[in-house]
Amino acid sequence: MAVYVDDWKQPATVGPVHGRWSHLLADTEEELHAFARLLGLRPAWFQRSRRHPAFDHYDVTEELRREAIRLGAAAISWRQAGRMLRHRRRAHPAARPAAQRPSP
Repeated sequence: MAVYVDDWKQPATVGPVHGRWSHLLADTEEELHAFARLLGLRPAWFQRSRRHPAFDHYDVTEELRREAIRLGAAAISWRQAGRMLRHRRRAHPAARPAAQRPSP
């Protein structure tokens, strides 16, 4: 099992924070939340995908990206992240059960 952080670095402003944002991903949701706690991320910042659990992630600033790598997250390119997510979708094609889907 592993935690990953991509190099997307999308310019964005989220609340008062300006900067470049990347994605924190993991092999399991439990791993992702545990690692996010290490980084000081709030559970409310978790982004659950409506389409598929493979897309669940946290957005992280460049500073948090560097800290995640220091703490053991695997640094991957955004292309590697895309391939990984496509592979996960194909391996587990079923979408979220209706009970877990967020309301529209």
